Amino acid sequence: MTVERTAVNPWPWSVELGYHQGEVVSGHTRTLYCAGQTAMSGDGQPQHADDMAAQLTLSLDNLEAVLDNADMSLANLVRLNVYTTDVDLLFHHYGVLASRLGAAGVAPTTTMLGVTRLAIPTLMVELEATAVA
Repeated sequence: MTVERTAVNPWPWSVELGYHQGEVVSGHTRTLYCAGQTAMSGDGQPQHADDMAAQLTLSLDNLEAVLDNADMSLANLVRLNVYTTDVDLLFHHYGVLASRLGAAGVAPTTTMLGVTRLAIPTLMVELEATAVA
């Protein structure tokens, strides 16, 4: 069975920012709900304190590892929630995220939220995702 994805965009501005307002998914057989991925090492230690670009890169690497372990990739993302302790700083490094999603040919529905802090105080960004295959 082939997964069919139909973008829902009543307005064009979000596509220009790299995400869809909604996405209808049909024909999928598996859904993966990913826990929030942060800049943690393989042994569970927080990495890259005070370096948003490095934290965002490692968070994406960790998300890709979870997806890969489920025989999926960034191309399977249909939802991405981005939590950050510094929205302005994240926007400064947003190209890290946009380039990875663009290379995967995906523009998942996305929500970005500024939060007071994450579970581990030195972490600045967390990515929570849903993927389908």
